[in-house]
Amino acid sequence: MFNKKLISRLLGAGLLIFPLNVSADRGVFDIDRWYEVMDNIRIKAAKQNISKDVVNATFRSPAFIPSIIKSDRNQSEFKLTLDDYLKRTVSSKRVSEGKKMREVYPTMLSKVEQKYGIQPHVILAFWGLESNYGTYKAAHKLTDAFLTLIYEGRRESFFEDQLLALMKMADKNDLDINDIYGSWAGAMGHFQFIPTTLMQYGADGNGDGKIDIIHSVGDAMFSAGNYLNKLGWNPNEKIVRKVVLPADFDVGLLDGKTKKTLQEWAMMGVTNPDGTPIPITEMMAGLVADVNAVFEKRAEIAAAASVDDINVNYMDTDIAPLPVIEAYLTYPNFYRIKRWNSSNWYAIAIAMLADELK
Repeated sequence: MFNKKLISRLLGAGLLIFPLNVSADRGVFDIDRWYEVMDNIRIKAAKQNISKDVVNATFRSPAFIPSIIKSDRNQSEFKLTLDDYLKRTVSSKRVSEGKKMREVYPTMLSKVEQKYGIQPHVILAFWGLESNYGTYKAAHKLTDAFLTLIYEGRRESFFEDQLLALMKMADKNDLDINDIYGSWAGAMGHFQFIPTTLMQYGADGNGDGKIDIIHSVGDAMFSAGNYLNKLGWNPNEKIVRKVVLPADFDVGLLDGKTKKTLQEWAMMGVTNPDGTPIPITEMMAGLVADVNAVFEKRAEIAAAASVDDINVNYMDTDIAPLPVIEAYLTYPNFYRIKRWNSSNWYAIAIAMLADELK
């Protein structure tokens, strides 16, 4: 369906970007594969009644971006400690900027709370972590990002769905699809929604009849509020509670997956940081801690005492006793955050930042 002579002219004009050696699987760039990707999207777009104007705009000057393939294949393993992660994400500067944004958008934040039941400090916490209150500069035109990732093929169906959803949103809201930028993986706007999430939860916050989460803070806030509301957010519940555990506590219980009643946790020695009892309610909760840090501390003390077994019972030896373990009780809202982002540490950071912005 694509005119190869036209493609050649675009190549000559520098409007298509092809590397000499893109994929270890395919060797040199496979231009036939590139044609196939674009043809398939055209066919599927037609079946989904996406307008010709949006389809033509999508393929006006398609670019393959080699750096996106590199990013997708070399996602670095997360290595920060929980403390370092929180220092980075819940910095004094981010807290200060969040408080300023509360003063800039009091009416919009109030409208979100009235309509969706999501408190201003919670919306601000997500905004702060996702885009640093809109100051994050998107690097890639999303049509190019998705076409590149579809070509790569590792998650072809997923990224096809994202591109088609993006085209539908551009069509429905009369947006210039070539003016929609985001991350290399396709997240966009103030709250870094992917297109399929936006399709499901996008909301018009400024009353102009369109949904544009990139250029409208109101649309972005309403969409975030709608999403959290649909996830079941409870404004009357805490997200996490910082607690301490006995030094010999079973670290296998600290990944947030094991849930017990608060009374059960209390009976296992979970207390507030000052040693007072935790509040006892009917609520179920999990526990999350930086397990690697716990093991490292145990190993350090064992090494200092020339003990090989890091699981030794420290209470029965002359080894210096370990300090208590710092952890977080994780309540139902914590797990709602994890449906937004599956990282335990992200959810804790949202909780900490939200508390600072109350």
